[in-house]
Amino acid sequence: MRDQSDAVAGSRAQGALLERFRLTRDLSRDLVNGLNEADMTVQSMPDASPAKWHLAHTTWFFETFLLRDQVPGYRLFDERWPFLFNSYYEAEGARMARPERGLLTRPTVAEMLAYRDHVDEAMTAALPRLMERHGDLVEMGIQHEQQHQELLLTDIKHLFSRNPLGPAAYPAGDGAAGADVPLRWITGTEGLAEIGSDGEGFAFDNELPRHPSWLAPHALANRPVTNGEWIEFIADQGYATPSLWLSDGWDWVRREGVCTPLYWRGQGGAWEHFTLSGWQPLDPHAPVTHISFYEADAFATWAGARLPTEQEWESAAQFRDPLSGVQLDRADGVTPHAENKDGAFASLFGNVWEWTGSAYRPWPGYRPAAGAVGEYNGKFMSGQFVLKGGSCATPRGHVRASYRNFFHPHQRWQFTGLRLARSL
Repeated sequence: MRDQSDAVAGSRAQGALLERFRLTRDLSRDLVNGLNEADMTVQSMPDASPAKWHLAHTTWFFETFLLRDQVPGYRLFDERWPFLFNSYYEAEGARMARPERGLLTRPTVAEMLAYRDHVDEAMTAALPRLMERHGDLVEMGIQHEQQHQELLLTDIKHLFSRNPLGPAAYPAGDGAAGADVPLRWITGTEGLAEIGSDGEGFAFDNELPRHPSWLAPHALANRPVTNGEWIEFIADQGYATPSLWLSDGWDWVRREGVCTPLYWRGQGGAWEHFTLSGWQPLDPHAPVTHISFYEADAFATWAGARLPTEQEWESAAQFRDPLSGVQLDRADGVTPHAENKDGAFASLFGNVWEWTGSAYRPWPGYRPAAGAVGEYNGKFMSGQFVLKGGSCATPRGHVRASYRNFFHPHQRWQFTGLRLARSL
């Protein structure tokens, strides 16, 4: 009887994983519906990648780490393509330089989609065998593709923003202008707190191991900083006051001529921002987004506060619903907007990735995953800062309290914002 129950449970788990694989692969295709060949080929800056490269690279991940390595007799779709679609895995050999991905006018989008069909068919057939020993790697492939779905959206947004016509990639969503939510301070956990993945469900290696951390008395804001508050920062000469800025940040502001968040234009009461639905009026109550760590830190100083530590943020979020908030459910309406549906806290999950004041470094006892996939996180633990919580472009179900996103302090083309903290 027990063997029969185990078999039924195994069959259900296999079916659930196959369904998640299918839905994830389908969403990637949905995100490029309406884009033309040129939209999917052009690369607007070295940090971004063309949309068709994202489609191919996520397929390369499944082909390389699962089909090629774990399925006897599998033959690569095209033996030349691993050079094109490897991202940064040194163990997988030579690869095309990241800033040159936009030169790939060939293979065509149609060939990319044929590649996806080929790999999807092989993965579907092999999944029962893969589940026996490599279910975690299948799950990692799904999670990896979800990360690239967000990157695809942010890269398309940057590309379209450079077009003087201000084209829309997707129709405008129903995120109507919100109401003002007064800022309140919520006292955080004090003393010993457990940080890191609790072992329930999938986690990347950089979320491990779970470990104790000591938190000093502190409080977090009940919501992210808003566009309206950022306009006040601009009006008060926030971008022209060196005492608010870290030295590297002040050098960056002067060198790049930064005076607003990315994608803003206008002044006074006529601010607009560029969205995936083209240029739209700025909602003063919505969370500010597309700001760098330098800007977030300067604003916090101006506001008489600071950025939360990663541990403070995680301790506030670990008992809250990670499925809540404004997250990606479909390919339209990808814009942060005001909402307060998470009890005392608004938007701990979704809307904007929230900068913390914590450097991206390993947890005590960290061990990278075995093999080439061990290059996924650990080798980037230098010179970057942690962001938490996900954004409006993060597929719902992808993030959790222990999830650690990370970027360099000057980067801001992702949906990045901030929540204030203060010491008590």
